[in-house]
Amino acid sequence: MATITTRDGTKIFYKDWGKGQAILFSHGWPLSADAWDVQMAYFGGQGYRVIAHDRRSHGRSDQTWDGNHMDQYADDLAELIEALDLRDLVLVGHSTGGGEVAHYVGRHGTRRVAKVVLVGAVPPLMLRTAGNPEGTPIEVFDGIRKGTLENRSQFFKDLTTPFYGYNRPGAQISDGLRESFWLQGMMGGIKGQLDCIHEFSEVDYTEDLKKIDVPTLLVHGDDDQIVPIQASALKAAKLVPNATLKVFQGADHGLAQTRAGEFNAELLAFLKR
Repeated sequence: MATITTRDGTKIFYKDWGKGQAILFSHGWPLSADAWDVQMAYFGGQGYRVIAHDRRSHGRSDQTWDGNHMDQYADDLAELIEALDLRDLVLVGHSTGGGEVAHYVGRHGTRRVAKVVLVGAVPPLMLRTAGNPEGTPIEVFDGIRKGTLENRSQFFKDLTTPFYGYNRPGAQISDGLRESFWLQGMMGGIKGQLDCIHEFSEVDYTEDLKKIDVPTLLVHGDDDQIVPIQASALKAAKLVPNATLKVFQGADHGLAQTRAGEFNAELLAFLKR
């Protein structure tokens, strides 16, 4: 397995396939690089170099007690980018990975970055506050913490229902996709997954978004039950200079899997602009 070892001694797993301009994919919670397999196979076949890593305490990376916070996630990403000497890079982040990508730019700039893509991403802020009334109440995130701590195996199985919109009329339910989600989630470390809940829900990425000074594509489903569009992409589109917003009508949070063909076509068109 390919890994880098970060400055604090943590091994970060990554996949690195193909040749051409590099696309680096950052996954959502509680998943792993495997969540991007369809995109990696497709864009690798389109002549791109495709890379995806497992965030620390997720997937095949080391399960750490400390460092499971967005500053460290962004710095881990920077170490991977520097270790592979990636330039003219396209960063693609889904959900929590969108926060990671935004925070990477906020901390490390866009010297190595050509374009940014945020998919169902959490920025600017998921939590409902006085200044963010469209956000999600803290009680929801406390419920995620409780479910993860007390019986994460069952919680992850149950989470696939709203995640992929399988509770909607006429939904085409894939048991295989649900099992893949569960398997990826159970590969991760519970301590890091618990810590990460705070990072995707209560961290404000507003200032990071303002620092994204390269062409940016925001993709979001208007029926996203995990990261509702009103508090995320609709606001992010107003904060990111030179941003393009693409709303997938009726799409769920996992649209890169459930509507892979449509999403891949949209991303490819953006890459070729």
